[in-house]
Amino acid sequence: MTDQPGVAPDDARTAAPAPPVTTPGTLTFHCGQCGARLEYAPGTTSLKCPYCGHVQAVAAIDTVIEEHSYDAWAALPPKPRAAVGSYRMVCHRCGAQTDSDNLSDTCPFCGAPIVAETAGDDQIAPEAVVPFGIDGRAAQDAVRGWVRSRWFAPNKLKKVGATEQLHGTYLPHWTYDAETATDYAGMRGEHYWETETYTENGETKTRQVMRTAWYPASGHVERVFDDVLVPGSTRLPPTRVDELAPWPLENAKPYQPDYLSGYRTLRYDVEPDQGLSGAKQRMENVIEGDCRDDIGGDEQRVSSMDVHYAQVMFKLVLLPIWIAAYLYAGRTYQVFVNAHTGEVVGERPYSVPKIVAAIVAALIVIGIVVTLYVRSKNGG
Repeated sequence: MTDQPGVAPDDARTAAPAPPVTTPGTLTFHCGQCGARLEYAPGTTSLKCPYCGHVQAVAAIDTVIEEHSYDAWAALPPKPRAAVGSYRMVCHRCGAQTDSDNLSDTCPFCGAPIVAETAGDDQIAPEAVVPFGIDGRAAQDAVRGWVRSRWFAPNKLKKVGATEQLHGTYLPHWTYDAETATDYAGMRGEHYWETETYTENGETKTRQVMRTAWYPASGHVERVFDDVLVPGSTRLPPTRVDELAPWPLENAKPYQPDYLSGYRTLRYDVEPDQGLSGAKQRMENVIEGDCRDDIGGDEQRVSSMDVHYAQVMFKLVLLPIWIAAYLYAGRTYQVFVNAHTGEVVGERPYSVPKIVAAIVAALIVIGIVVTLYVRSKNGG
């Protein structure tokens, strides 16, 4: 694989962790009617007070979601990687100060939502946010349905009710655009049939056997990628997060801190160059499919791909999930809910007796089939 100058994913863009720093400022959102907190109401464009029900619209802005040139970012002087716990959150309601590595959180003393201002921050500011689409009640319903539909789950698990914990969280993701041009080499396989002679029970028989003839193949394919998503945080298992896809990126809004009020927002710990490495792996999986389509034939082998990337663009977008937990047999199981589609992925217990019973049943069925086959071959 060959990269264009300035887009190498292994380019060192960060130095050693820096000492703790203080964020430029923090924001809190107060109810204009009762003075309590305001939280973003899922599926709306408003903030709502959970106590008096007062609703306040999120201010309309004419900001356009923009993407950044990766070449331009790679040319910048390296910046120190932000250290965990190096961001100071100041609650304007009770005055408490808390060190946190989150972009938004709740005050541990008074419970008020706090959102850090991104201006002047060492990290790249989010360009877009996909606001929450379903509320906590809908997320709990999704978890209940998921729990009760698990195969090989203990029967008592079906009686699990509400989740023990439920937290709304925004996860940082990088999106990448790129124009790719690929020269490949491989083999094209074409099937043909031959008559084969064999002996069975002393009798000579023939049968048709499929063979494959292989021929060298090479060519050139091009593809434009748009919004290839890569998780920007390792604090939650990236493979689990990937299982929550697809995400409705068409619902993304230009970043406004109002959408974060009442929710935790993780800061990214995957730098853009690291994210680009992951994005290229995902792109090359698609490109390999393009190469196979271009080779044609009945089977294909791709032995090499020389991929060139151009016009690489990226941005940081925040995606919403509900993190839920339920208690069973003294153990807590964690699950994630896509806060738009209701898709649920996560941990679950298994019933050993059910699994054993299923294996025994399968062996019985296999034994019956084998017995019937043997009897039919022996004429009985």
